[in-house]
Amino acid sequence: MNKVAVLGAGNGGLSMGAYLSLRGCSVHVFDKFPAAIEDIQAAGGVTLKGVSLTGFAKFDVITTSIPEVMDGCDVILVVTPAFAHRELATKMAPYLTKGQKVILNPGRTAGALEFYLTAKDVNPEADFIVAETQSLIYACRKTGAAEVTIYKVKKEMELAALPAYKTKEILAEMLPYYPQFIAAENVLETSFLNIGAIFHPTPALLNIARIEGKDLFEYYMDGITPCVSNVLERIDAERVAVASALGIETMTCIEWLEDVYEIPHMDGTSIYEAVQKQEGYRGIEAPKNPFARYISEDVPMSLVPLAEFGCIVGVPTPTMNLMIDLANLVHKTDYRERGRTLARLKLEGVSVEDLKKFVTDGTPFPKDVEKGREIA
Repeated sequence: MNKVAVLGAGNGGLSMGAYLSLRGCSVHVFDKFPAAIEDIQAAGGVTLKGVSLTGFAKFDVITTSIPEVMDGCDVILVVTPAFAHRELATKMAPYLTKGQKVILNPGRTAGALEFYLTAKDVNPEADFIVAETQSLIYACRKTGAAEVTIYKVKKEMELAALPAYKTKEILAEMLPYYPQFIAAENVLETSFLNIGAIFHPTPALLNIARIEGKDLFEYYMDGITPCVSNVLERIDAERVAVASALGIETMTCIEWLEDVYEIPHMDGTSIYEAVQKQEGYRGIEAPKNPFARYISEDVPMSLVPLAEFGCIVGVPTPTMNLMIDLANLVHKTDYRERGRTLARLKLEGVSVEDLKKFVTDGTPFPKDVEKGREIA
């Protein structure tokens, strides 16, 4: 991987770009907002601090141009809020070249599906691979105008390509840089391992008065109290139940924390107790904006599609729906309308069996479903 494009100049994008630059890659960085890249353009890169490699990381291209950032890059890392995936797929589709690998970091829920189907609608001849991780590899923050800090690197991170038989190709490309990436069965597994759906929207909603009042507090350590934890555990149980009904292997939020952050196992541990054991979460401040992406991204791109899949298999998701409704009230919007519904994904009428065939080996949807997708 000599040249890599990183789309998104936020916490995760700059951290991944800086790490790869310090590992010897030529890194191209993109953000749609000029203000987001002004400081790093002036500096020529960013300073990376924390538990990974440290030092000044030079970026060879820093741009607001999609074709410029993609040019000559075999690997494209999309590290943006999930609500940008559809727009990026539309804008990237005309420039995707044979064999290019697009990796969503992370895909949230159904990200790879949305990206692939959107790009192919725009450019049916596009010959590319899209993959998604189930979370961001780092706990990280932008800590200065041209500075990022990595607080913790996850021990393992599931990744799957669409279709799944191409996952090995993606892993082989990334192995020298991210040996933490391991194969998931398919993109349905990574979508249901979306632990951001548990940790992001609900603590933000239940602490919205503190956020709106500009209180300074640590998001995980202070924002996830025992009572908030009770709600998170209900949402997590709903997620696991829907996955089980779909025949998708997953793990509970607590099991995930124990696994990726290597915290000790304790029977009967609550999410609150498990988070308090996680040193990598210490020092991460709560968002200062009540419209932060923990709600505006993770409600429509995580909770909404999880609840939609629940409808397919007849598994009720009342706590998820409660949080979606609360977010709609708080933000005076309709996150279901804006979210990854089956209608938006153009998957209405697709059976669970046909969806699994598609994500596993790329088997096209039945003709009647394809016709419906074209009309939609």
